[in-house]
Amino acid sequence: MSNMAMFSLEKNHFALFGLAPAYRLDLTQLEQSYRDIQAQVHPDKHAHLGEVERRLAMQWSTHANEAYQTLRQPLARARYLLQLNGAESDENSNTAMSPAFLMEQMEWREAIGDAKAAEALADLEHLAGRLRAEIRQREEKLQQALDVERDFAAAAEQVRELKFMEKLREEIHFALEALEN
Repeated sequence: MSNMAMFSLEKNHFALFGLAPAYRLDLTQLEQSYRDIQAQVHPDKHAHLGEVERRLAMQWSTHANEAYQTLRQPLARARYLLQLNGAESDENSNTAMSPAFLMEQMEWREAIGDAKAAEALADLEHLAGRLRAEIRQREEKLQQALDVERDFAAAAEQVRELKFMEKLREEIHFALEALEN
């Protein structure tokens, strides 16, 4: 179990995988680091050891899984970076959005509703493509706010807006699935 002695459950998720804390990550490096850690701490590898060592291996495996899941998902990674920097996205309590953003959301919902009502698969696919591009633009703004400007208030606002965009993406996904079935 000596190879697990080099790990610390106190490390933040980025340090765990040997990465600099940043929104823009090398996802290939993240995955490789995750696999390397799992190869060392996976509970099956330590099944022959005592109860304490097996429990420690399970804790490490769980910690690595949670850290990996957090860092591989852009919104979860942004929330975690905000938390590391003493900021929060306040998605559940801060619902203030700019009037322009709210109007844009209403337009998206109306377009999705119209496409669903008309059972227009091509329109939904077009909306999905537009939404992907919009999400990429907002993720670029989020990366700029977190990694370059270190403007955590602006980053928190981008996270809140992206949460709305993710809901739109899900709505389009479910509508597409329903039409394709």
